[in-house]
Amino acid sequence: MSALLIREASESDVLLILEFIRKIAEYERLSHAVVASEETLRKSLFGDRPAAEVLLAHWDGKPAGYAVFFHNFSTFLGRAGIYLEDIFVEPELRGKGIGKALLARVAKIAKDRECGRLEWSVLDWNKPSIDFYLSLGAKPMDEWTIFRMTEDAIAKLAS
Repeated sequence: MSALLIREASESDVLLILEFIRKIAEYERLSHAVVASEETLRKSLFGDRPAAEVLLAHWDGKPAGYAVFFHNFSTFLGRAGIYLEDIFVEPELRGKGIGKALLARVAKIAKDRECGRLEWSVLDWNKPSIDFYLSLGAKPMDEWTIFRMTEDAIAKLAS
């Protein structure tokens, strides 16, 4: 019987987290967009003001996947929520319940913290993930459009 372990990441896991970031970027055809480094992750995840939290999944003692999440806030609910930035499972380990276990752990954290929502985005072409999320009871928010400002646009607006 195979053993699944899900644990909170620590600062010593920065290289593994970066490896998973590169793998999910490759899967999403966005490798060119990855500029994260050990240093930026160390500061952002384990510095004075951690911006996100990371869960690591291990299957039979080997790294199998990860989830990165952070708090957001709903003014309508007057409560915090959780935004799932990344969830990734090694391709050869998919179908073993690892992704569902990671998402269930994030959901438990959201419940324990009395969050009103758990949200994430998925690329339109990623049918396997969309089908997976639908099977868990998640609903697409078709009436919402995501907007994004990158560093240059932020700087321009801020000045």
